[in-house]
Parts: sequence; C-alpha cells; structure tokens
Amino acid sequence: MISLYLALTFPIPFISSEKLKIFSIITFVFGLLLIINITNDYVDTCDKKISYKTSFISKIFGKKNWEIFWKDIKLIKSLPTSQGSNVHYFISNKNESFLVPQRVENFERFVSIIEEKTKLNIDKLSYISPLWTYKLLTYLSILMIVGEGIAFII
Repeated sequence: MISLYLALTFPIPFISSEKLKIFSIITFVFGLLLIINITNDYVDTCDKKISYKTSFISKIFGKKNWEIFWKDIKLIKSLPTSQGSNVHYFISNKNESFLVPQRVENFERFVSIIEEKTKLNIDKLSYISPLWTYKLLTYLSILMIVGEGIAFII
C-alpha cells in the first residue's frame, strides 16, 4: 500500500504550480504518515490469548483493539465475500465475533498457532487474497515510480 501511495502521489509536488508546491509537499508528507500509520496494525499471540492492536488513526476510522482468550473461542465461522474469497471470525462463548486477521506476516505460522491453541478445525482458514496479488501490486508500483523518475529526468 505504501509503494502504491508513493507511485500515485510522489510526482505531484514536482508537477504542481509554484503557488501550490508547498501545499502539495505538506499534503504528500501528511498522506504518507497517514498511510504508514493505518497499515501499522498488528496481532499479538501468547499462551493465553490473541490480541489485535490498531494505531490511533485506525481507531479514528473505526477499527478497534480486541483480545480474546484462546479458551473462549468456541468456533471459527467462515463467510464468503463478494470477491469470491472468505473472511473468518472467531466466535466466543458469549457469541461475540472477532475478525480473524488474514493479512499477517507468516500466515502459515499464525494458522498453526490458532490450531494448536483452539484445537478447532482450521482447514478453511486462508489468505483473504493470494500472496501473488500483493507482490504484483508492489512490483507494479515500483515500476510506476521508476517510470515516473525516468520521465522526470528526460
């Protein structure tokens, strides 16, 4: 996401008029800090519980921190998305739903921790979208940045 933001917005301060140059630089930096902040959520697991921590900015946009004890997870419910994949929810003994994070580093290890701690069937747990889509987005974004750099130099 950060590389896509850079690819789409980095040229703006260079092509803006002199009157808007300072404003465009300030908004570029503000946007960069914002995108770094909202992509900085993380998952923490330990022997007793799993926690999802969001940043201050993410909280403003409606994301919430949560934690659930492994012993309180009674099932993992899968629901289809409109794009053809699935999202998964931890369902607690109190029938509370917690979205299973699917965009985590080393997802296979994360799934094995869930299986070990909950003893539930995790066969349906998978990435929300294939890893190649994230890699493709990153490579295309980098290609765009290089192309913009070349165009600016020429």
